[in-house]
Amino acid sequence: MSTKKRIMIVEDHTLFRAGIHSLLLQDMELEIVGETDNGRDAVRLIETLAPDLVLMDISMPGMNGIEALTDIKRRYPKTLVLVLTAHNADEYIHESLRAGADGYILKDATHDELRVAIRNVLNGKTYLSPDISKKVITAYLGTGKATNSTSSSWDTLTHREREILKLVAEGHPNKYIANYFCLSIKTIEKHRSNLMKKLDLHNASTLTAYAIERGLVATS
Repeated sequence: MSTKKRIMIVEDHTLFRAGIHSLLLQDMELEIVGETDNGRDAVRLIETLAPDLVLMDISMPGMNGIEALTDIKRRYPKTLVLVLTAHNADEYIHESLRAGADGYILKDATHDELRVAIRNVLNGKTYLSPDISKKVITAYLGTGKATNSTSSSWDTLTHREREILKLVAEGHPNKYIANYFCLSIKTIEKHRSNLMKKLDLHNASTLTAYAIERGLVATS
């Protein structure tokens, strides 16, 4: 690359974001033009910062990564987005790719793999972490474990309801969830009620079991 490529980092964990920033500063062919901790600001900043590539997490307060990704690709289709996340559940992978992600890499990747991912995406290629590639291929071949009825129920949930489901399963109370998303407790209660109706689940323990089944919450 003859000129520096402009990179924006979107990550709500301050220490992790600082680590990525420090790592990318070592690459003389990249320039970090901005950072933010939420999807809404990411969409807003793209207009002024004009990054070539956005490194973006999925779980963030306010507007999550998938919602932001969808908005970015609608408004700025030439902007590349590499999802950098801890989520390896099929649903997050498929939703990200459907929203237009140019790559998907897990946070436990090595520094070298992240560099490779960035290079591939900047060169017009799609990059998927090895484990993610296997999941995508498995789903394509139709050998996934989810039943049609389970998948159908999951498909009715909005991105926000899925995020709330994960936080509920992790044991967080409505007040914490409301603060996390910068929403009112009443709004969170409404989302929670809607997702319980859609899934036909009626208490926190069954929601937790469902979230574990979908791979949203680690069991160890």
